[in-house]
Amino acid sequence: MVPVGTIFKAAKRIAGQCVAKRAAGWHRQAALAAILVVGASLFTASITPAAEPGVRRPVAVAKAGDASESAPESSKAAPGTSAPTGSASSYGLPQVRYINELIAKGWEDHNLAPSPPATDGEWCRRVYLDLLGRIPTVEELEQFTSDYNADKRARLVDRLLSDEFVEQYAGNWSTLWTNTLIGRAGGTERRTRTNRDGLQQYLRRSFQRNKPYDKLVSELISATGTSKPGTEGFNGAVNFLAMKLEDKGIQAAAQTSQVFLGVRMQCTQCHDHPFNNWQQDQFWQLESFFRQTAALRRFAGGREIAYIELVDQDFGGEGGDPEEAEVYYEQRNGLMKVAYPVFTDADGTKTDLPKSGLVNRVNRRQELAKLIVGSQWMPRAIVNRMWAHFLGYGFTKPLDDLGPHNPPSHPELMDHLAADFKASGYNLKELIRWIVLSQPYALSSRSTTANKSDDPTLGEKPMFSHFYLRQMRAEELYASLLSATAADKTRGSVEQQETERRKWLDQFVIAFGTDENDETTTFNGTIPQTLMMFNGEMIKRATSGEKGTLLERVASDNKLNTDRKIDFLFKAALSRGATPAERNAALRILGRRTNGTEALADLWWAILNMNEFILNH
Repeated sequence: MVPVGTIFKAAKRIAGQCVAKRAAGWHRQAALAAILVVGASLFTASITPAAEPGVRRPVAVAKAGDASESAPESSKAAPGTSAPTGSASSYGLPQVRYINELIAKGWEDHNLAPSPPATDGEWCRRVYLDLLGRIPTVEELEQFTSDYNADKRARLVDRLLSDEFVEQYAGNWSTLWTNTLIGRAGGTERRTRTNRDGLQQYLRRSFQRNKPYDKLVSELISATGTSKPGTEGFNGAVNFLAMKLEDKGIQAAAQTSQVFLGVRMQCTQCHDHPFNNWQQDQFWQLESFFRQTAALRRFAGGREIAYIELVDQDFGGEGGDPEEAEVYYEQRNGLMKVAYPVFTDADGTKTDLPKSGLVNRVNRRQELAKLIVGSQWMPRAIVNRMWAHFLGYGFTKPLDDLGPHNPPSHPELMDHLAADFKASGYNLKELIRWIVLSQPYALSSRSTTANKSDDPTLGEKPMFSHFYLRQMRAEELYASLLSATAADKTRGSVEQQETERRKWLDQFVIAFGTDENDETTTFNGTIPQTLMMFNGEMIKRATSGEKGTLLERVASDNKLNTDRKIDFLFKAALSRGATPAERNAALRILGRRTNGTEALADLWWAILNMNEFILNH
């Protein structure tokens, strides 16, 4: 992996060569060096692991001082953005109030002081990214920053969660959950039985209607029907389990537990867990719930599988007696044992199902769905997952490994939120509202001497005394590039653009093919991502000045003077105006070219290649 700092040094060397040689073809490298190295934002970062499994996140490595010393110009109120709004507010929501109180108690207990609040521009960019999966447009940013009402943040959150943005909201969250349920590569495997479009359609419609989370979980676990849109009996929810029923449903049990209960049981299929109380028999008891389920292959005039149909059918038991319907598993000492469907809750309470494998006696999967949505695990697991999405880390590390062996950083808060989420009718939008209006979500991403020890990358439990820097997901960067550049306005139909989007995303995904369906991404600051940002087709298109792009609009707007054009481009990418140092560097770049559009293209390319652009900060 090439460290980002090495790339910056290389850019600086290239800039020096450009100045010495006046090489006409090297303007963009010079621009990159001028903005990234000379500019005052200094979002220098290294790549280290964080919240999302398989993705590596950047963490600032600038020296920490007190707030005034460590905060760069870009974290202060830059021209065109308003200063942070006031101190912590609960906006009249008791859930926000006790988030603020319990997080503050953690700071006190660990002798930490929070970072200053984020600027309005930083917070606005953050909330658009996390809710809609893209950064705000300049118009959206200025509408927010020019509002001086005390409740403007609450009103923006209400707006982003309203019908006005429902398509973007549903699109973002269906993508997030598709990746969670089947992985980024799910549905693209050779001879796949998963229909990715079918699952996304189901999830998109669920999020459009703000389907209660318990109903969503129940439907995904108990779904029957066909996997492909347009087929008789289509039910996109079946795609969660479509390829998890091989090898007697081991993956179905493991992934259902991990995703919806926040409990990792995979290794207990072979032996008792070495670090917690999970026993081998508990895994096979959970696995027994899936023995009545089959993914039947359906063909379309040939040997290729057109789609699958998920059905519930009688299970005769491995001993041949459907009234007993036992499952056998082997212990490490070689002895065979028998398992029946038994569900174990967080407090150790066990619920036994009748042993019969006959569907008309007991539908095991339907019963499992009821047990999971009624369990103590489920609300804690989703609260932990949502907290990690918005704050960068969950209350536990990993977020899907709950249990006494892995105590949460804020157990009282996690339980409070879980109880209130359940009382809300499992309303995901309410849970989102509580988190994004809280004080920890509103803090600056710059640490200070009073909280520099709050660093989860060093193995410490997160205390959320500052916002943890993290790199955008690949999907977020794609959508943000479109939002910032309007590059999508220049090419093809909606279907063509979706095909192009998937092709763009596929270049970063690496599937390992392990028994846990692991995958990772090269979207982490390594060479493929760097080259894509330097020379990728989308960057070329965005900086080409083609009619319809944002660059063309700015370059041809005679109402904007040079300073306002510079600020407009900075706001479009970074949700802030240029700092004085950046403005001077930009003016030097623009002064090197006689063609105004080409000069702005150089500047625009440099801004898009700033490390700050790809960070959620």
